[in-house]
Amino acid sequence: MRRSEKAEIITSMLEELYPETPIPLDHNNPFELLVAVLMSAQTTDLKVNEVTPALFAKANNARDMAKLDVEVILQDIRQIGLAPTKSRNILRLSQLLVERHDGQVPCSFKELEDLPGVGHKTASVVMAQAFGVPAFPVDTHIHRLAARWGLSNDTTVERTEKDLKAIFPKILWNKLHLQIIFFGREYCPARFHELSKCPICSWAASKKRIQMESKR
Repeated sequence: MRRSEKAEIITSMLEELYPETPIPLDHNNPFELLVAVLMSAQTTDLKVNEVTPALFAKANNARDMAKLDVEVILQDIRQIGLAPTKSRNILRLSQLLVERHDGQVPCSFKELEDLPGVGHKTASVVMAQAFGVPAFPVDTHIHRLAARWGLSNDTTVERTEKDLKAIFPKILWNKLHLQIIFFGREYCPARFHELSKCPICSWAASKKRIQMESKR
């Protein structure tokens, strides 16, 4: 089956399974989303949502966050992975938002990626979910599923993103990347996953892929 045919079937199945795609990270404005996405690296969304209320009660915008001591930020987010580094990045990016952008989160990939702790994936999430700009953020779930489904066979997330953008219509990107994440969490774990019984892997994955993963 061609990749384009797989993509059409997968799109239809995911739309049926997940017609609504709430953003997993709790936030009330683009700044809160930016900080939450930055914190989500190597940490679950659930854990991020547990720690952000205390932090955002102190500062839910760049100007207020820039005035906090880094130790105050660290105290609120210390339960998440890489908390010391993330605390410093949150403080510095807040200061830079005030210095460069009048305290506002810029609607630009380049300007976002110029901020400390903000890589392409984080910038893509903010552009898609805060500003509605078509993007296809590739996290570990999407990278893994794209390979299992034969939609991309590259080892880098950059190539996977390029492959998926070429296969799926741009108008679907922002919703589709969340649908794939939801599917990965519910049906398609990284380990001990029986591909032959998965709603999508069972027909989208190659026999070689199924045999390979069954031996793990």
